Amino acid sequence: MHFRPYIILGACNPPLAYRALTVERDIGLLLPCNVVVYAADEPGKSVVAAMDPIAALELTGNEQVRAVAHDVRTRLERVLAAVERQR
Repeated sequence: MHFRPYIILGACNPPLAYRALTVERDIGLLLPCNVVVYAADEPGKSVVAAMDPIAALELTGNEQVRAVAHDVRTRLERVLAAVERQR
């Protein structure tokens, strides 16, 4: 079976992970640290995707974690926008 090129990148930011861990010990189970890059259906195109950290970290119900999630989302949006501009 043939499968399109697909890469999972570990993109965890240690200082942000530490901030989250200091307010929620079990947060390591939910950290949205992966970014995927794979060949799109259109030849010569790629898809770059990341999980919304707010959606993932809301599962904790911890208000302090929400601040970290918003920070992470802002950073991811900036990176994904930069990737889009490179196309």
